[in-house]
Amino acid sequence: MEIINTIGRRKTSVARIYMQPGKGEISVNNRTIETYFPFELHQIIVKQPLALVGVEGTYDIKINLDGGGITGQAEAARMAISRALCEFDAEHRSALKKEGFLTRDPRMVERKKPGRRKARRKFQFSKR
Repeated sequence: MEIINTIGRRKTSVARIYMQPGKGEISVNNRTIETYFPFELHQIIVKQPLALVGVEGTYDIKINLDGGGITGQAEAARMAISRALCEFDAEHRSALKKEGFLTRDPRMVERKKPGRRKARRKFQFSKR
């Protein structure tokens, strides 16, 4: 039995997944996907690549998530699952790429600079 492990990232979220053929069980940080992502939208985001390719219920997936917010984590997991599906079968790549599941979202919060109130916001200027 072949275990594929891949990494997906979005903003500051990192998802490491271990995927192998199985019954379709998905665990996130040693919890079920329903308890880790209580909102159904986030569960759908994670399962999108499996539904697109039509292999729902055929792979067991163990996801380790770290950093960022809940939406960023869900989309990082989606990217990692998409990459793993491409490793299992190269024919899935074109469909996943067309939907944008293999594209990394590099946007991160800009750091605060010294002498400023925020990253770009300056202090209020007073003439008198």
